[in-house]
Amino acid sequence: MAELKKFRFYGRRYGRPLKPARQKILSRLLPQMSLALDGPIENYQAVFQNSPRQVWLEIGFGAGEHLASLVNENPDIGFIGCEPFINGVASLLAKVGTMTPLSWPNNLKIFPDDARLLLRLLPPATLDRIYAMFPDPWPKTRHHKRRLIGFETLDEFARLIRPGGEFKMASDHMDYIRWTLWHFQQHPAFEWQVEGPMDWRERYPDSGQTRYETKAISQGDSCVYLTFRRLV
Repeated sequence: MAELKKFRFYGRRYGRPLKPARQKILSRLLPQMSLALDGPIENYQAVFQNSPRQVWLEIGFGAGEHLASLVNENPDIGFIGCEPFINGVASLLAKVGTMTPLSWPNNLKIFPDDARLLLRLLPPATLDRIYAMFPDPWPKTRHHKRRLIGFETLDEFARLIRPGGEFKMASDHMDYIRWTLWHFQQHPAFEWQVEGPMDWRERYPDSGQTRYETKAISQGDSCVYLTFRRLV
């Protein structure tokens, strides 16, 4: 486990001090909903209480708007949310539960750390969908190596996503979109799901908007929604 923690983390872990009510929810719910990793996960039956028919992962869920809507609308799906920014984790917990244990969703686990630490410990061909909604574009050229999308990460996605499963990414940063398309098109395990312009212009219909997405749309920025299918 210690060997996996050699990744260098570049983002933020903490923002402004949490308000007392938000801190209380974080302290109460996070220990119950955290995904504990003492070693590789062999199956999801020991992870979720509801024996989900599928497992979906969201990398970098931000303030949790998108993930919370998915969790609430799909009780038969198991969700894993990765977010190292503790203020975002607290925001998600406030959206999906209260201080009452009966209100806690049984189809959600949270990994409050770098997603790369988690990916290597998940069993192969067990995820049906991965979301990356408006990931940090790291726009400066010297920072491109920090981007989520890269050949090493795509190899992990190919290992984890079942044949026929999907990777979905949205962004308003056009250079990052081009970067993502180029990397996926070079990878033999994935195929871009596109027939016409509306396939990347229309947002995914099954989930809520992220805070960043709402802001981008209100400013008149164009958002692009990409879907890549894992080939057999």
